[in-house]
Amino acid sequence: MLESDAMRQVFTPDPGYNEEERTVFYSQMTWVGALLVRHGVPVIFDATANRRSLREAARQAIPRFIEVYVQCPIEVCMARDPKGIYRRARNAEASSVPGLQTPYEPPEKPDVVVDGDREDPESAARRIVANLLEKGYITAEETQ
Repeated sequence: MLESDAMRQVFTPDPGYNEEERTVFYSQMTWVGALLVRHGVPVIFDATANRRSLREAARQAIPRFIEVYVQCPIEVCMARDPKGIYRRARNAEASSVPGLQTPYEPPEKPDVVVDGDREDPESAARRIVANLLEKGYITAEETQ
């Protein structure tokens, strides 16, 4: 699991979130993911990647890539807000939150769509694993 907040601390100790900095960060994250995959390590990114071009670059760099789109109304995201991101945006402490001040481009053809405000995590995980099995990216034995 490549956790974007942890990776930002390594790559950019004083992270910024403007478009240029996001592009550089997601390029770095994609590079690390592709390197791990080339060495046989499965990778999950937990990143928003607000632009389609960022996600498409990852798809091109990483064989056997699937895109999981967690579709969730912004109001639900704001109500959950475990990291306080939306609270900081409302208090003018953050200025480039995707979906608020920065555009979010939803995927046009995601491999799996998760209904983030209605679907339970176990059901979503089963559908993601089923997609990986269907594409031949994993075997049934690997799911045990």
